[in-house]
Amino acid sequence: MAINVALIGLGYWGPKLARNLRSVADCRLSVICDLRPDSLQQYQENSSDLSLVTDYASVLANRSVHAVVIATPAETHFALAQSALLAGKDVFVEKPLSLTYQDGLRLVRLAEENGRILMVGHVLEYHPAIVQLIRMVRRNELGKVRYIYSNRVSLGRVRREENILWSFAPHDVAVILRLMNGAPFQVSASGGSYLQPNIADVTITNLLFDNGVRAHMFVSWLHPFKEQRLVVIGAEKMASFDDVAKRLVLYDQRVEAGNGPPTYVSGLGREVPFSDEEPLRLECEAFIRAVLTRESPLTDGTSGLRVLRVLEAAQHSLIINGQPVVLPVEGWDRVDRSAPLHVAV
Repeated sequence: MAINVALIGLGYWGPKLARNLRSVADCRLSVICDLRPDSLQQYQENSSDLSLVTDYASVLANRSVHAVVIATPAETHFALAQSALLAGKDVFVEKPLSLTYQDGLRLVRLAEENGRILMVGHVLEYHPAIVQLIRMVRRNELGKVRYIYSNRVSLGRVRREENILWSFAPHDVAVILRLMNGAPFQVSASGGSYLQPNIADVTITNLLFDNGVRAHMFVSWLHPFKEQRLVVIGAEKMASFDDVAKRLVLYDQRVEAGNGPPTYVSGLGREVPFSDEEPLRLECEAFIRAVLTRESPLTDGTSGLRVLRVLEAAQHSLIINGQPVVLPVEGWDRVDRSAPLHVAV
């Protein structure tokens, strides 16, 4: 059975998603929707099997559309995803799931109550190098994890609707939570707004886990060069993933602390091979597979909620000048189903 999919939005991610969706088995990209007619023009010549529309309501009313992929600005994610779920569609929404935890919770519960698939675009979790890195941590190849840091910086792609924390950091939050298989109990964040009032261009977020592991994330769109690097420091070895250079390196380096002064053990770095499959393609395949099997994908709505909880805490800390915000650790992976569900209008 081919799944008829409607793509909503032709901004930065939309064309990339369109290209991948059209190449995924059992997926038929049947509708592309964008408010701007000029954005649809690039698909006019090859639109014999595509319906090009500017009206989202027509997509929701189209019974032949089984699922929608939402690649619009972050502030529209909640409303568009909610409408699609209420219309009986399965939903893939680019990160972040929404701009508040409560709105994300509404979407997760709405999907559950209507038997719909809800997936979030945390594409880095599908990257073969990240999958390999998580596997290495699970197999204890690095020893006990002590510290994690990530840098995601570049010049440009400045947003007016969301700050750098909500634009860049969701990827790294998602991966760090997956690496730790848990949530931090304390979050703090500091940063600065230099280009627009009250919209942070640079932030540093610190996470503290109850096993003593610390992680920090540095994100900026006001930086002279592009860097996307994730480093995991273990008691036995260290690993670095450079997403710009496409290299995952395992370093046989550590610090041994006995009764005397610490001893530094230095070894060579070994490049770890990983598949060259495109992460976005793998993510699209995961969505179609979830729609066909009705099994939750890796980055389901609950996964999106975990990320939202950390982002919201970091945003609050940012507002109160970097003061730590404490999060409950118990029940971090469960959805609150006690309160009545009120659908926003």
